[in-house]
Order: sequence, then C-alpha cells, then structure tokens
Amino acid sequence: MAILKVIKNRYSVRAYQDRPVAPEVLQTVFEAARQAPSARNMQDWRFVVVQDGAVRKRLMAAANHQAFVAQAPVVIACCATQPDYVMRCGQRTAQIDVAIAIDHMTLQAVEEGLGTCWIGSFYEDQVKEILGIPDGVTVIELLTLGYPADRPPASKNRQPLDEIVAYEKW
Repeated sequence: MAILKVIKNRYSVRAYQDRPVAPEVLQTVFEAARQAPSARNMQDWRFVVVQDGAVRKRLMAAANHQAFVAQAPVVIACCATQPDYVMRCGQRTAQIDVAIAIDHMTLQAVEEGLGTCWIGSFYEDQVKEILGIPDGVTVIELLTLGYPADRPPASKNRQPLDEIVAYEKW
C-alpha cells in the first residue's frame, strides 16, 4: 500500500472487534515505532502493552470511562523516559519524539488491517498506578489497537493546502 493511501485510510477507531491481535503483528507495529526518529537519537520512548481485559477496564476508568478503551484488544501506554530534555529551540523532546513513534505505529497498524485511536483524555497518576510505571517516566498518550468494528468516515474534513502551506515566508 502506498504511504499516502495508508495515511488517508487512517482514522480514529472507537469500536473494535472481539478479536485478538497476533503477537507477530504486534511485533511489526512496534518495529515501526522503533524505526522512528528522535532528538539526539535518544529513543526515550517505552510502551506498556495491555491485553488483559480486567486491566483494560481499569484503564477505561482512568480514561474518563471511554468504553472503547476496554473494548480494544490492546491498549498501549506510550511513555517517555526523559520527559525534561529540552531542545535548543526550546521545545521538550518527550511529547514530540513519542508522538512520532506513535504515528509510525498507527500507520503500520493500518497496513496490518488494524485500527487505532490516540487517547489524551486520561488521568496520568491513575494510569501510572495501574501499570506500575515508575516516577520520572511520563505517560504521553494511550493508544487503542485492534481490528475495527466500525467504518471509516466517508471523508475527512481537512483544510486546503493553500491555507496551511506558505512558501519562502509566512
């Protein structure tokens, strides 16, 4: 599949089939994350994979009771191990680097016939407690992963290129 087609086919899945994701498929998704670039090549991301139904239900509660979090066969806590490192431009690397890795995973997931949804609405302290994530590590996002039970939207509402791209100056 051509990469632009994968990008266009990716959407936020909020209904999942009751179907496990094979270990080798998960491995491929994580290999995509492993290949992501990071500031100073720190690769400071870590991923906690949750497949146990009872733990997914606890994560659902920590994620504002969004039912699809428990429904997804896999929930991934996407973490940064060096959350305080700042680039010369003044931006923290953790959110950027982990987001790039997550995006690589979401695109590989589409290639594998899977769907994903980024979850930013969660209580980090609860997630850390549930998953035993140590102090000094930041949970950047939760990511649901599985086979979609819903359909992608007919079209995505996206701004025209001439409204988001400028050449040579603003």
